[in-house]
Amino acid sequence: MSDNCALCNTELTSMDTLLGANKLSDGTILCNKCLNKVSDINDELLYNLNAFSINDINKMLSTENTEAAQAVMMVEKTLPAATDYGSHHISKEVYRRRHQKIKNELERLHANLSVFTKGEIKELPYLISEDEQIIAITDAQFVNTLDAGVLVATPLRLISVSKGMFGAAKINIYPNETIEQLSFVTHPRSPFIQLHLEERTVEFECYMDKEDAEKFYDTIKNIYNNPKEQSLKQITSANKSVSVSSEEIFNQLEKLGKLRESGILTDAEFAEQKKKLLEQLK
Repeated sequence: MSDNCALCNTELTSMDTLLGANKLSDGTILCNKCLNKVSDINDELLYNLNAFSINDINKMLSTENTEAAQAVMMVEKTLPAATDYGSHHISKEVYRRRHQKIKNELERLHANLSVFTKGEIKELPYLISEDEQIIAITDAQFVNTLDAGVLVATPLRLISVSKGMFGAAKINIYPNETIEQLSFVTHPRSPFIQLHLEERTVEFECYMDKEDAEKFYDTIKNIYNNPKEQSLKQITSANKSVSVSSEEIFNQLEKLGKLRESGILTDAEFAEQKKKLLEQLK
């Protein structure tokens, strides 16, 4: 057995060869990066890889490159056709542009997603526009289900996309204003991320990578766990103090500025708290 990927010839890692998951019918092995690439062309490779040889995969890649070149030529000659996703109607050109933007964001975030989330990632361009940024993403499925899934955080909302091996994707969107709190619950098998909504709690199981799930939670927890209220309580306490030093007031002003820069405080809230602090200076 070769120690190199049959497609790109890079040295295989222990994750590539784990349980023989990436082995082809002719005994050759793909690295995870190449498996991701070819599974974008044919989803069956994810579930039935050992039915294909390296020659089969090379033919798929050759056909894909030819079809891609023809598609570019067609787009230049005609207006793009509409792609229908429920209530969403976007052109192929818009889809392609959004997909590239999302791909760049996932690379920037060093997203550690499993190969089973390929179908979910393909749904994201229908849901996330060019001016909405992904700030965190992790493998996460609804508890007590077999569907693979991802949980995506943007500055405006959390998006859950889950998909079984067959069937349509299930989309659930949670705007920030509907989320009262976010929790991370450790468990011997796999941790849970809990969204505490006004009327119920939604639980996601993070069974693929515990550390990645905790990193996801740490990245976004301050958006939902009342940072504004806690910060304003500290500042209000300083306002009410009888003997507040100039240095302390300037420290509080600096904290206010950081809260406004991060988007936690609005301009109006910043101005109001700043005025109260400056009134303490005599």
